[in-house]
Amino acid sequence: MTAGDHLCRSCQAPLAAVVIDLGPSPLSNALVDAAHAAEPEAVFPLRVFVCDRCWLVQLPAFESPERIFRDYAYFSSYSTTWLAHARAYAAEAVARLGLTPASAVVELASNDGYLLKEFQSRSIPVLGIEPARNVAAQAQAAGVPTLAEFFGAALARRLASEGRSADLVIANNVLAHVPDVNDFVAGIALALKPGGTATLEFPHVLRMLERAEFDTIYHEHFSYFSLRAAQRIFERHGLVVADVEELPTHGGSLRVWVRAAADVSRASDAVRRVLAQELDAGLESARGYASFAARADAVKRDLVGFLQEARRAGKRVAGYGAPAKATTLLNFCGIGPDLLEYTVDRSPHKQGRLIPGVRIPIAAPEAIFRTRPDFVVVLPWNLKDEIVEQMSGIRAWGGRFVVPIPALEVVA
Repeated sequence: MTAGDHLCRSCQAPLAAVVIDLGPSPLSNALVDAAHAAEPEAVFPLRVFVCDRCWLVQLPAFESPERIFRDYAYFSSYSTTWLAHARAYAAEAVARLGLTPASAVVELASNDGYLLKEFQSRSIPVLGIEPARNVAAQAQAAGVPTLAEFFGAALARRLASEGRSADLVIANNVLAHVPDVNDFVAGIALALKPGGTATLEFPHVLRMLERAEFDTIYHEHFSYFSLRAAQRIFERHGLVVADVEELPTHGGSLRVWVRAAADVSRASDAVRRVLAQELDAGLESARGYASFAARADAVKRDLVGFLQEARRAGKRVAGYGAPAKATTLLNFCGIGPDLLEYTVDRSPHKQGRLIPGVRIPIAAPEAIFRTRPDFVVVLPWNLKDEIVEQMSGIRAWGGRFVVPIPALEVVA
């Protein structure tokens, strides 16, 4: 562990403890157009720290959100698993909070409007806030009112002054993407109506550490939250975690239900249970982070060894998916087109482009059935079941799936 000059984005303490160093890496969603394949690209250190005062795991911000999200390649509507997750959440939120057409729902980082459509179908007024202009435009074209702006306290004050405060503020998988978490959470507090609720989903750092999910680390993810580290930020801004759910999404996530402190007399038993799990795992001490780097190295060793052996045996290997996590996995492991011929993705926004850094080409899924590879590496391993079912036709020629994380698995 080496000393650094960076300050914790939660509590401003100096950061000195390094959890893992994944080396230099490009922005994970900065897919490369084939016409620019020979041009150099920017890379930044992928070194993760943990604050030994508030225990927030984090990356220093080497690139601005404006640059990262200016032309964003991720559109939520291409995963059937994620769309089903959104439908179930919307039904739960409406029932739990008693939302009606007189209510107002605001979603932060609303992407292409996939979730807000679920509330619109129930005649509940919605507003999306999505800073990636290309993604916001798709939501607007689909009839979902969307502001193409970054969210924070200033925008929240403006919305409140315009009478657009919310009964429900949704922030799914965005808290990790925010460099100024205090401004963002202050904005949530300002955006809520009296008695309102915010829900936030984020990958649980406990599961990331347990399962060696190091590929969820990339520059677009500035922070990696335990419940306790998130609690400290909410409390700083007058908010309390009233309840928490443990979810299977993204390799293990939390959904927190947050309200103003005055509206919560007692947190749920689930909150106490998750906090106890984190304490038992050592997340409030250096102990909880000590073995993560070694487990990441083991994943690298096993995956690279498998691919090298496949090449020696004359086997063809392709990938499925071009998620952000693939950029980290492939660059850390040094896997290029010599070991992984190409990958495929359902999103037309990614097809015909290249994975940053390693420059592996991205094709449409039909390429798998045209070239009939012996192995297909599932890069979005969190969607393994969906992908294995969707691509089950590879079994016709004896093709098998390879899942790299948490440990190498070959699925017939």
